[in-house]
Amino acid sequence: MLGDNIKAFRKQKGMTQEELAERLHVVRQTVSKWEKNLSVPDAAALQELADALDVTVTQLLGGEPEPETATEPTRNDIAIQLARYNDLMAVKNHRAERIWKTVKTVLLVFLAFVIILFALIIAGLRAYTPTSTSKEETTEIVEVDQHDETENDLAE
Repeated sequence: MLGDNIKAFRKQKGMTQEELAERLHVVRQTVSKWEKNLSVPDAAALQELADALDVTVTQLLGGEPEPETATEPTRNDIAIQLARYNDLMAVKNHRAERIWKTVKTVLLVFLAFVIILFALIIAGLRAYTPTSTSKEETTEIVEVDQHDETENDLAE
């Protein structure tokens, strides 16, 4: 793709993204986006880019010129190629967006499931936790125990 070609030709020239950006009067991030296929240069910038890298626009776009008979593409040809790259990037970005949206949805559903499960576990634990007994109930239990001990003593 175009981005790979830009990067390869830039490295062949021994240039950094910063150096190339300075020659084209753009910021380094713009060159980075071109190389990552996140955006494409317009027709004028593409021609300047080819000149800065000492290659033809056809070579940048991935076409191999025929020896001696190759002609430089017209602005219309360049615009058509850029439109194709733009369409490819739009499809790629749309797919990535759909994937992230699906991942987010799955994570949210999982998180909701975990929260509900945690709430049910807490509610279940509270149902089985013995409540504190009052002073009267404790007194009755002690009295019953003492009564049972007295009966056992008498039986012996």
